[in-house]
Amino acid sequence: MFSKNKINTTKSNIESEKLSTSAPIGSALKQTSDDKSLSSGPKIKPPVSSLSSDLIVKGNLQTTGDIQIEGTVEGDIRAHLLTVGEGATIRGEVIADDVVINGRVIGKVRGLKVRLTSSAKVEGDIIHKTIAIESGAHFEGSVQRQDEPLNSSKSDNDSKKPM
Repeated sequence: MFSKNKINTTKSNIESEKLSTSAPIGSALKQTSDDKSLSSGPKIKPPVSSLSSDLIVKGNLQTTGDIQIEGTVEGDIRAHLLTVGEGATIRGEVIADDVVINGRVIGKVRGLKVRLTSSAKVEGDIIHKTIAIESGAHFEGSVQRQDEPLNSSKSDNDSKKPM
């Protein structure tokens, strides 16, 4: 019923058993990684941060990930994807690869892709590579297309006066 070898296993035997039990998992991973659709490796989604509707932030926000704003921000925001909720208000400059505005932004908007939905209210200039403005969106300011809208141009810096 019991063998002496099983009872008196050494540390090296236990480690080799662990390796042998992990081999099927490793080989299964290897098989799926050979698939052409997964050859570039697993895509890691950037982290998503969210500010709730009852939150008021006074200061600048910066992330390499995505951010969803539902509350009020008084400061500049830099992100990969910025989504401004319908009830949100931002007073400051917005810089993001992708900007989706459903709420209110008072300040400059810079983005590779900028989208103003029908509920958007923007008071400020928009510098973009591509833009979409839905019917019903409220916009006061100028629109300028640039190949690299995320980089501040010299003319932007010249227009700023020191305090």
